Amino acid sequence: MQQIVSLLVENKPGALMRVTGLFSQRGYNIESLTVARTLDPTLSRMTITVDVEQSVRGQVIKQMNKLINVLQAADVTDGPAVNRELVLVRIRMNQQTRTAVLKEAEIFGARVVDSTTEGFCLEATGDPEKLDEFIDVMRSYGEIEATRSGIVSVSLDNKKLRLSPPIPRGAAPEEALELQNAE
Repeated sequence: MQQIVSLLVENKPGALMRVTGLFSQRGYNIESLTVARTLDPTLSRMTITVDVEQSVRGQVIKQMNKLINVLQAADVTDGPAVNRELVLVRIRMNQQTRTAVLKEAEIFGARVVDSTTEGFCLEATGDPEKLDEFIDVMRSYGEIEATRSGIVSVSLDNKKLRLSPPIPRGAAPEEALELQNAE
């Protein structure tokens, strides 16, 4: 069963390697992984989709919280959260089906990011299941290539939010972490 894990980590070399290494050591398969810096440049947010048994989901979170550089790990699989994925689809089709492809893209909320005489490059975001359907529909119009980003998730559970005071301008990253840990 797929589990979506959201991690807040220090933005330091080796943090990603430690996290992926733990999954590899345990024999868990990572389905998708997205990482980006947060508004605080010293921190990054990771969203990992991993294939694990239901019985070990809690254990995965506990193991993540023990890692160096991990400040917070949360399971956002079943809780209130917004999960989105991006897909880029390049479709080659004949001239007769161009209008139909554009109408289908509009239904799925996709937009054209590039257009040539041979076809389009479309961008769509949404739930992974919705994007699977979008790809299937586009496949019926011609030859396609698809690239997916992996799931990005944000928890809507107020209990999991950690609000910290604003970081004073010019404060060193270590001071910022001390302020957060003091709460």
